[in-house]
Amino acid sequence: MDIMKEYNAWLHDFADDAATRAELEAIRDNPAEIEDRFYANLSFGTAGMRGVLGAGTNRMNIYNVRRAAAGFADYLLDADPNSRTRGVVIAYDSRRMSDRFAEETALIFCARGIAAHLFDALRPVPVLSFAVRHLNAAAGVVITASHNPPEYNGFKVYGEDGAQLSPEAAAQVTSRIAALRYQDCVPMPRQEALDKGLLHLIGNAEVDDDYIRMVLSLAVRPDLLKAEGKNLRIVYTPLHGSGNVPVRRVLAEAGIENVTVVPEQEHPDPDFSTVSAPNPENPDAFSLAIPLARKVGASVIFGTDPDCDRLGVCVQDADGVFRTLTGNQIGCLLLHHILTGRKASDTLPENGACIKSIVTTELARAICASFGVEQFDVLTGFKFVGELIQQFEETGSHEFLFGFEESFGYLSGTQVRDKDGVNASLLIAEAACVCLHEGITLYDRLQQIFRDYGWYAEQVLSKTLPGKDGLADMHAIMERLRANPPDAIGGVAVTAVRDYLAGTRIADGRQEALNTPPSNVLYYELAGGHWLCVRPSGTEPKIKVYVNTRSDESMVDAEALCTRLTEAGEAMLA
Repeated sequence: MDIMKEYNAWLHDFADDAATRAELEAIRDNPAEIEDRFYANLSFGTAGMRGVLGAGTNRMNIYNVRRAAAGFADYLLDADPNSRTRGVVIAYDSRRMSDRFAEETALIFCARGIAAHLFDALRPVPVLSFAVRHLNAAAGVVITASHNPPEYNGFKVYGEDGAQLSPEAAAQVTSRIAALRYQDCVPMPRQEALDKGLLHLIGNAEVDDDYIRMVLSLAVRPDLLKAEGKNLRIVYTPLHGSGNVPVRRVLAEAGIENVTVVPEQEHPDPDFSTVSAPNPENPDAFSLAIPLARKVGASVIFGTDPDCDRLGVCVQDADGVFRTLTGNQIGCLLLHHILTGRKASDTLPENGACIKSIVTTELARAICASFGVEQFDVLTGFKFVGELIQQFEETGSHEFLFGFEESFGYLSGTQVRDKDGVNASLLIAEAACVCLHEGITLYDRLQQIFRDYGWYAEQVLSKTLPGKDGLADMHAIMERLRANPPDAIGGVAVTAVRDYLAGTRIADGRQEALNTPPSNVLYYELAGGHWLCVRPSGTEPKIKVYVNTRSDESMVDAEALCTRLTEAGEAMLA
């Protein structure tokens, strides 16, 4: 790409956009900034596109949103002409420009003759996924950058099944986008779209009520929710995002009477001014919630990210100290709760199945095995969970029970095909009610699980490599690791190497096929059942190292080895 040619083209083509022109003029004497904004087009993948807000081909702005929407519309029309009448559902969260981007997206679809069902206010990702299926729409779009910092926004896309696009579909959309000029992507005027019946605003009664009823139906122990709900005290933070209304509503209707919301984080705030990043994976996200929990006597704290597809949880230990749980620990608590409840009510199917990503704890497999439930592994990205659920339904081979990723995403139903923070909020509250009924805490339950199945420790190391040079560095790291596979990591022997890009697993000199879509991931199986995985992030300029260890003796032993392997993993990235 000719960077200066693209820069000057934007100055010319968008001369009437005073804000864009002023932003570009301000960097005229900053070649590094110009390069970062124009060295590439903002990439479109299975999760759509995500980037820093601003002017340029490599930024999130109305022009790239229009172009992405138009390319997606062209793809849908090619795939199914009935897409015009089935329409596309569009939602948005509380980020900067989200409402503007959502309306621009809707009006681009209208300009191509496709009905646009636009939510009348911010909604979570799971409500969007549900709505696509509920309204029999051709596709869905949600404007969000999930848990990224406030300078980001994104354009997340969904197929007719309510799941994010497959790699094959995403590649086809990408080709449609690449064929379009910005000038080809002109939205229909809003009033014209309304007059023609192409733009439809979705209110509560059309989707939200049915969604809440669906989530409530996923309760495993509704009897204990009713019996103990009035005794459980919870502090909840929506982290300024879209979870505030649906999470509080589902808890109230389930019988959880004592929910205190962190007041400073209750209302939408695109700057996320009370946190360094609106990410419930980060313990800092609970810095306001923990003192509030002590004040009101709450034993459980949880929070959702801006688009409410992730859930983070804090629980009190035996000394009354609030501990932030990992995504793996939350997922295993929920998994154990669901399977235990289903077995107790004699509703655990013989062909039950759970799904996790390859970088998620093997503790889940041990739990599933003890209940006679089959555990399936998929690549990172909840779209692969959604794809497998669809396969189960089409073949009748298995009944889906639960799916999760270590990155704080969980799902127990089939009417949503993405991570669901509302569903997970209900389940963790329900699990807490069961514990309360038994006279224990969620922390006690987690320790019980470790005693029964082994002590599992984990660490995730992230190395940020931004910009054009960062992409090259990540590529070089992965190629170097492929060219020089280690025999041992941190003194622990490597017993097998999985290369998900090549689609191979090599152990003892023998090679076998993985039969998974290609993905730039290296996974090292280690002696003793431990493992280490290296992969570039699909949504952020980061390369990640995942480490998981296990001990039959104690968490101290598991954590000590985990730290050693993480240090070795960091050296691998140097």
